Amino acid sequence: MKELMLGNKALARGLWEAGVKFVSSYPGTPSTEITEEAVKFDDIYCEWAPNEKVAMESAFGASLAGRRAFCGQKHVGLNVAADPLFTLSYTGINAGLVVVVADDAGMHSSQNEQDSRHYAIAAKVPMLEPSDSAEALEFAKLAYDISEQFDTPVLIKMCTRVAHSQSVVETSERVEHSKVYVKDIAKYVMMPGNAKRRHPIVEERTRRLIEFAETTPINRVEFASDALGIITSSTSYQYVKEVFGAEASVLKLGMINPLPVELIKNFASRVKRLVVVEELDPIIETHVKSLGLAVEGAELLPRIDEFSQNLIAEAFGKKTPAGVKLDDAIPPRPPVMCAGCPHRGLFYSLKKRKCTVLGDIGCYTLGAVPPLSTIEMTLCMGASIGATHGFNKMLGAASEGKTVAVIGDSTFVHSGMTGLANVAYNQSNSTVIILDNSITGMTGHQQNPSTGLNIKGDPAGKIDLEALCRAMGINRVRVVDPYNLAECDAALKEELAAPEPSVIISRRPCALLKTVKHNPPLKVDAGKCIGCKSCMKIGCPAISMVDGKAVVDQTQCVGCGVCSQLCPKKAFVSTKEA
Repeated sequence: MKELMLGNKALARGLWEAGVKFVSSYPGTPSTEITEEAVKFDDIYCEWAPNEKVAMESAFGASLAGRRAFCGQKHVGLNVAADPLFTLSYTGINAGLVVVVADDAGMHSSQNEQDSRHYAIAAKVPMLEPSDSAEALEFAKLAYDISEQFDTPVLIKMCTRVAHSQSVVETSERVEHSKVYVKDIAKYVMMPGNAKRRHPIVEERTRRLIEFAETTPINRVEFASDALGIITSSTSYQYVKEVFGAEASVLKLGMINPLPVELIKNFASRVKRLVVVEELDPIIETHVKSLGLAVEGAELLPRIDEFSQNLIAEAFGKKTPAGVKLDDAIPPRPPVMCAGCPHRGLFYSLKKRKCTVLGDIGCYTLGAVPPLSTIEMTLCMGASIGATHGFNKMLGAASEGKTVAVIGDSTFVHSGMTGLANVAYNQSNSTVIILDNSITGMTGHQQNPSTGLNIKGDPAGKIDLEALCRAMGINRVRVVDPYNLAECDAALKEELAAPEPSVIISRRPCALLKTVKHNPPLKVDAGKCIGCKSCMKIGCPAISMVDGKAVVDQTQCVGCGVCSQLCPKKAFVSTKEA
C-alpha cells in the first residue's frame, strides 16, 4: 500500500516492518517523531530514557537478549551516547541494533551544526543516509540486515529536511526476528585483553563493508552526461536532481560509511568534470581526493547551513528563478516564551536582583533574549550546574552571592544530577534553580522520569526532586511558585546569602499542557493605566501598548497574574464575571 509519510514516520514504519521489539530514545528535534510514531505499534516496546547514553545502552541490552532494537537522538545527543557507541563497534551485537542520529544543518533548533558522519568514521561503524521518506523506510529495514550480517551497530543519519518532509512510501507487513542469547565473555566483556583481540575483527569488518558498498543498490549511478558528474547524498541529491535533471550524471550514495572505492573511480573515469555536493563537512570530497582523483566541492559550496536548489544552481553559474516580492512588510517574529510561561516570573526576579545566570538547554534558554536578557551562558545539556560550580570556585565571594544555574526538570534528570553531585561533593557555594514545568517542553511535551508518567501517559516511577537533591548532599532545598514574584525574590535573596550550596525548585506546569486549567484572562482598566510600561518588562506576548496604554490579548492571556504584580496602579483586572 502506498501512503504519504513524514520521513520520521516512515522510518518508524520501517522499524515495525523490520520486526523491532525494543525502542529507547531521548527526544531531540528533528528526531523526536520517530519514537512518537513507533510507540503507536503495539508490537514494539517504547520508552523515553533519561538521556541518550542510557537509551543506547538499553537498546544494546535488548539486542544482547536477541531482539532487534533501536535508539534515536539528535546530533548533539550522539555526543552523549558516544561512549557506548565506540565500544559497541568492538563487541558487535546479537540481534540487529540500529541507531538514528538526526543532524540539524541550519541549526533550526540546535546549539551547533556538527556533522555526524565523523562519528561513523571514528567508531568504524556503517552509516546509511536516506534522501526521502521512501528510503527512510527501506533503509531502516536494510540497516537491520546489515547489522546482523556484519555483527555491528548501524547508524542511520537523518537530517531536518528528510525527517520533516513528506513523500510517498510503499508499506509492507511485519517480519518477526529473534535470536538466542549465548554467553560469550571474549566478545562482550571489553577489558583490555579481549578488546585487543576484537580490534582486528573491526578492521576486517570494515574491509568487508567496503566490498558491500561497491555493489549495494543504495549506492547507484544515474548516468546522463559525460560533461558533469556529481557525487552526492541525502537531501543534496534531491536538490541536484531538481537543478540539473539530465544535464549531469549522478553517483547517489545511500551508504555514507564506509565509502566505496572502485565505484567512485569508475564513475570518475566516465565524466569530464567531477564535483561533490554535500552539506557541512567535506567527508565524501576528502575520500575522493584520497583516491587521487581531481574533484571540486568545498571551493564551490559553503561548509555551513543548509543547501537549497538555488544555492546549488548559483554555485554552478546557472540562472535561478526570480523571487516574488511581497508588497506588505512582514513583521519580525523573534522567539519568545509563551504567554503564561512559568519561567517568566522567575527570570524577572533574577534580572531584578542582577544575578549572573548560567543556563541550559530548553525553552528557558529564551530567557537570554530581550527584554529579560538574563541567561549569560548556554553550552550543552546539564552544563549550567558544572559551569556555575567552576565559576564560583574561581571567583569565590565575588560571584557566590549573585550567580545561579538554571536547568529544566528533564535536563536535570538527563545530565544535571552529576553536576549537582559535584557541587555537593566539592562544596562550591552555588545556587541551582530547577525549573520544574512537569514536562519536556521544547521538543513537544514528552514525559520524563520526574513527571510520573511514561511514554504512553501511563503511571510510572517518579523522581522526587526534593528528596533526590537532599540525598545528594544539598541541605537547603525549597520550592517556589514562579507566578509569585515576592516568593521568588525572597527565595533568591535568602539562598544567595546562604553560606552553603542550595537548590530552588521553581514548580509550575507548562502553560501549554492540556491538563492545566487556567484562570480567566486579564484586561486593563484604561482609566488606571498610566502607560509606565512596567508590565512590558516581562516580555509577555499577550501584552502590548496601544495609544500609550497597555492592552491584553485575551486570546493569549492565561491569567497568570505576573503582570498585575508589576503594575503600580493595579490596572490589570480579571475578566471573570462577578
